[in-house]
Amino acid sequence: MPRFAPEPPHQHGGAQRTAVLLVNLGTPESPTAPALRRYLKEFLSDPRVVEIPKPVWWLVLNGIILNTRPAKSAAKYASIWMAEGSPLRVYTERQAKFLRGLLGQRGLGELRVEWAMRYGSPGIQESIDRLKQEGVQRILILPLYPQYAASTTASVMDEVAEWIKRSRNLVEFRAIRNYHDDPAYIGALAASVREHWAREGRGEVLLMSFHGLPKRSLSLGDPYFCECQKTGRLLADALQLPESAYRITFQSRFGKAEWLQPYTQLSLENLPTEGIKKVDVICPGFVADCLETLEEIAMECKHAFLAAGGESFSYIPCLNDRPDWIATLADLTTRHIGGWPLAVAADAAGTARAKKLGAPS
Repeated sequence: MPRFAPEPPHQHGGAQRTAVLLVNLGTPESPTAPALRRYLKEFLSDPRVVEIPKPVWWLVLNGIILNTRPAKSAAKYASIWMAEGSPLRVYTERQAKFLRGLLGQRGLGELRVEWAMRYGSPGIQESIDRLKQEGVQRILILPLYPQYAASTTASVMDEVAEWIKRSRNLVEFRAIRNYHDDPAYIGALAASVREHWAREGRGEVLLMSFHGLPKRSLSLGDPYFCECQKTGRLLADALQLPESAYRITFQSRFGKAEWLQPYTQLSLENLPTEGIKKVDVICPGFVADCLETLEEIAMECKHAFLAAGGESFSYIPCLNDRPDWIATLADLTTRHIGGWPLAVAADAAGTARAKKLGAPS
């Protein structure tokens, strides 16, 4: 088996392009048990996601989880599936489309904009392959995770590294690590809350729910917990909320290990005992609505809150394709491609010289 993947022929003096690749987590192809099994196997086989000794986890994953969880997860996905497909895929594709348009309006129309998924399709490596085939020589990787975590942003870069390991003729990469405290991102979140309040009325507490991680990730040096706290604090400041008017919690706990706390559902169930009967919930760490926001929060957690004595539960959608979020993506992109040429025209003279020296045509 060759070490390197086949390369497109090198074009001496050929045109060069620059691209930004938006990367989100991933989604099954359809809300069916077979599609969920394929997706969960790829997702849960990532050692960044599950840090359990591989032989032990292989037995648990293949012997139990992949035989029991796909059908249950498929039913949940079916409850939030859109006419165009998975919400995460739909909104990620729209974000790339609208970012492409906005960059064009800003005079950056030569910048290529594509999107990929860490798990599922289109994959990161296949997307980079396609961009390289089109003459792209510089790629900015923009993970759609505002807060850095080893299990998300670093996993994206693992996949980029795998592409590098199998490639002979590399492209130039840059990557955005995090933007949890970016003023434009915080501003877009705050604007979405204000608009929701103006349209739906205001609850007594704004609960900010972030995706959870095992608690040990914090002691091992992962900054995710701290970055979530900062995002929550900055959003509360932008909305001029006192400490009593907001909560920062963590959702999607999996397994028996202790995860980052406080837990979202437990916090919601406790609010009515504190006399808080009306709550607004936002998920600032997700920039596109997905299973974790539309089903876990807007359905399961809503039911738990109302069953515990709550009277009003209002879910605030993710940033999705809001114009201020697309503008944030454009700002992040233009800052991080600074110094890169957007495009380099073909050099006919250079091609002719290369041929004269014996280079293959």
